[in-house]
Amino acid sequence: MFDIGFWELLLISIIGLVVLGPERLPVAIRTVRGWITGVKNFSNSVKVELTEELRIQELHANLKKAEQSNLENLSPEVAKSLKTLQEAAESVHHPYKKDIVEDEKAEVSDKKDNDN
Repeated sequence: MFDIGFWELLLISIIGLVVLGPERLPVAIRTVRGWITGVKNFSNSVKVELTEELRIQELHANLKKAEQSNLENLSPEVAKSLKTLQEAAESVHHPYKKDIVEDEKAEVSDKKDNDN
């Protein structure tokens, strides 16, 4: 990342030990490590969000392409994107439908068990 070799790291450690002293050096190292971890976590979250946004844009472009061709003669990738988009839209309209269907199936099996 910063291309720091062994000797540079040793020099930084010695300067830190002299400037901060042995009592405050571990605290300073933990603080810097926390900052670096925070920056890494932030950059990873931004990366994930950008990837999702690009995926959504691609789905929209494929949907527009599908609408222009009146949903006929779609390439496999566009058909797959369209199916994914339809499933996402269905899950938005009925977010708990899956849970409700599973609950109904459980109730039916419970009634069958009670009848036997």
